[in-house]
Amino acid sequence: MADAPLEIRRNDEQSRFEAPVPEDGQATLAYRKVRDGVLDYVSTKVPPEARGKGIAGKLVREALDWARDENYKVIPTCSYVDAWIRRHPDYQDLVAEE
Repeated sequence: MADAPLEIRRNDEQSRFEAPVPEDGQATLAYRKVRDGVLDYVSTKVPPEARGKGIAGKLVREALDWARDENYKVIPTCSYVDAWIRRHPDYQDLVAEE
């Protein structure tokens, strides 16, 4: 199971990225549209039993890659997203000017 790819989907109705995790749990990265071309990534949640497996990082990468593909800038309100971007400077160009 550890080698199984993480299935991440975008749920536009609930404004979040979702990934099923073991034990019927779900990891999420929630966002909201702030203005044209700018999204706020507000929270990243992973069930306690699934933490430490890189799931949050995969959610963030997927969400940022989607933002780049759709020409969005992001506001990393979520502290995890903010820290992830700081560790991956190739994504720094996606951070919106305030």
